[in-house]
Amino acid sequence: MTIGKFDGVHLGHQAVLASMVQKARTLNLPSVVMVFEPQPEEVFAPQYAPARLSRLRDKYNALSALNIDRLLVVNFNARFSSMSADSFISELLVSKLDVRYLVVGDDFRFGNKRVGNFAMLQKAGKRHSFDVVSTQSFKLLDCRISSTEIRNALGNDDFETAHAMLGRPFSISGKVVHGDKKGRTIGFPTANVLLKRCKSPVEGVFAVRALIAGQLYDGVANIGTRPTVNGVRSQLEVHVFDFQSNIYGEFVEVNILAKIRSEKKFESFSALQEQIKLDVQRAHQLLTR
Repeated sequence: MTIGKFDGVHLGHQAVLASMVQKARTLNLPSVVMVFEPQPEEVFAPQYAPARLSRLRDKYNALSALNIDRLLVVNFNARFSSMSADSFISELLVSKLDVRYLVVGDDFRFGNKRVGNFAMLQKAGKRHSFDVVSTQSFKLLDCRISSTEIRNALGNDDFETAHAMLGRPFSISGKVVHGDKKGRTIGFPTANVLLKRCKSPVEGVFAVRALIAGQLYDGVANIGTRPTVNGVRSQLEVHVFDFQSNIYGEFVEVNILAKIRSEKKFESFSALQEQIKLDVQRAHQLLTR
């Protein structure tokens, strides 16, 4: 088993997970990934929590593709965070999970007030007959890949670097919900995906490719709060080129490929309409290149 956030399930994560799966097969044990939902920072200091590269559904799909046998999602709440480090080991890892081989970062902290650490796990492993190894020993790539570096690249509009570290384009996925339908009144209907409590690492207007029912479509997307229409909730709105189908309630994956501009408040809805025309033109140019 390994424990972590695995935000983005980037190439560094994939190297560790591939090695863990191979080790699990050697030991004839199921490979298990434990994650916390919500992430601890989102509970203790939501205003300072890092932007999410992937939501739980995205992690599930990515981990399934890597042949992980089980995803264990721990509901991180006040009750769980008050569990002592000793109880985390004896009750959860040993009694409930019967862990035999544990892979964690050497900076992994756990238990009430984060008193548990890697050395404590190693000592417990000797008492309870399970091995503890660092993720550093499992990394196959001599790289500086991290979720933080990917967020930094996205924040600097460096999608090429983010793509290289993720091993795929950065994307946002979710269920299409009903919006206020103002886009269709000016010729630019959009599919809307709520970001809910998850903070996006990117904001603005982007050239995108949307995966809908297994097929890719070019488009332009706005990620933010839509200040021109006094929006308050954070969401993704994507206008898909040459697409007419009703997809309310369907899941879409929107690959963010290039930034066109930052989000801004326009003086009127007609001014926004004229800007969207320019955005669409620019998106076509970027996607053609």
